[in-house]
Amino acid sequence: MDTLPAGAHAPAPARTLAAAPREVARVLAVALVCGSAVLLFALHVRPTGYLPLVVGVALAFAVDRALGRDLALVGLGMAIITTISLKADLSDAGMARFTVALAGAVLVPYVLSRFVLRQDVIRFPLRTGRRWSRTQVVYLMVVVVLAYLLLPWYFLGSGAYENWPTVDSSQEVARLFVGVNAVGIWDELFFVCTVLALLRVHFPFALANVLQAVVFVSFLWELGYREWGPLLTIPFALVQGWIFRRTASLTYVVTVHLLFDLVVFMVLVHAHNPGAFDVFVTAPASW
Repeated sequence: MDTLPAGAHAPAPARTLAAAPREVARVLAVALVCGSAVLLFALHVRPTGYLPLVVGVALAFAVDRALGRDLALVGLGMAIITTISLKADLSDAGMARFTVALAGAVLVPYVLSRFVLRQDVIRFPLRTGRRWSRTQVVYLMVVVVLAYLLLPWYFLGSGAYENWPTVDSSQEVARLFVGVNAVGIWDELFFVCTVLALLRVHFPFALANVLQAVVFVSFLWELGYREWGPLLTIPFALVQGWIFRRTASLTYVVTVHLLFDLVVFMVLVHAHNPGAFDVFVTAPASW
């Protein structure tokens, strides 16, 4: 009978191989849930798009109950969003629909996680007790410069600005300002503080960040960032997730987002009223 030397341990290939199918199933489950956003938002394939979401949650429960609970929260938030059209609508009814649906997509998972499941995963850290570093302040200026140079070229050159309603009156301009900024704040509350936070509990940050970006960019596509918009929104979503990990500051990532959205607002107003905010040097000459 073979014996192991003193102090040696039995090899673990069998244990590793046995765990491999479970890990593959876990990754497949989260990929199905987050990937369903492409069908639900970007391609707007409903109700077919709900199928991978439901299958992903069910598979997660089958292999990892804790993962199943958290993916159910992510899926629930996504499902609440799908109760409305994300086409920009500045009417009273349209803004009310956005307010109720988007608020519900954040609040329902938060309440269930905190008060039913007794988790402390979804957080909205407004105050960290730390001052912003010089690098963080410089990055804010970089964001403004990049937005100023890239967004006119994108919106005007691709015609993507037509995905937003025409704004002629001062009231419509004010509504657009409120809408763009409110959705920008919501983006960070849902995609970073909720989706990314829940995924990070179960997966390495890099994978969790890519998956939240899939949901984020799909949402933005339906919202109006189409044509070659993902070339801008994919890096933005990934960087926002990375910044939140490094700073743990909702205040900072929201500030970044709102500076970006300030330029979005100005470009959209300029697109419909060329005399307004006529300051963009990268606006296509043929526009």
